[in-house]
Amino acid sequence: MLVVISPAKTLDFETPARTNIASTPGFLEDSQVLVERMRELAPADIAKLMKISDKLSVLNSTRYETWSLPFTAENAKQALLAFKGDVYTGLDAETLTPAQDEYAQQHLRILSGLYGIVKPLDLIQPYRLEMGTKLSNVRGKDLYQFWGDKITNSLNDELGQNDVLINLASNEYFKSVQPKNLNARIITPVFKDTKNGVQKIISFYAKKARGLMVRYMIDNSIDNAETLKDFDVAGYQFEANQSSKDEWVFTRPEQ
Repeated sequence: MLVVISPAKTLDFETPARTNIASTPGFLEDSQVLVERMRELAPADIAKLMKISDKLSVLNSTRYETWSLPFTAENAKQALLAFKGDVYTGLDAETLTPAQDEYAQQHLRILSGLYGIVKPLDLIQPYRLEMGTKLSNVRGKDLYQFWGDKITNSLNDELGQNDVLINLASNEYFKSVQPKNLNARIITPVFKDTKNGVQKIISFYAKKARGLMVRYMIDNSIDNAETLKDFDVAGYQFEANQSSKDEWVFTRPEQ
């Protein structure tokens, strides 16, 4: 069983990594191609492409200029510890034990616009390149065409015919996976919160809940997807009557 999540825009490369155990991303040659493409853009071009402020565009232009191989503990950081944001708040990776790191390394994958797909302990350097960015490149008009079937093939290399992929990524990132070509059943948990008496997906809560579910999997060393129906963290409960075979709905009362 594998679970996929999205990365985060917010990064922390200032806090020292709590572990020196690290691995190397599998698609660094592809990442280098994208870095070279980004280096062709002036900060103003980056601001327009990513719809970000001038300050952020200058920051990211500098990131691409200083991006360099090989990755080391001095110039890079493990992805799971570098990404911050709502999903990662729920996951709380800073408190994982070495044994839990090992479980995460085996079962968790992070989709990425620049790196394609990374394991939790893969070293990355700071960047901003969302998967939905319409960056023309040598392989097509956007990052979905750039990555093509590479991400799907990478997942297939790790999945068996009867395995399950738990999709806790956003729609933007999961579009980089080709479900029809995946050798696994895909289960997508959906998190709904009650607000003013109505159950609906509230982005902030749903993102955090995805991280909470990953942490639940890690804490309980889950290797059977059905066990996820017992997920009851932060007040969420599985709703069988709202769920389908492969879309599992979890709800909770108004917060």
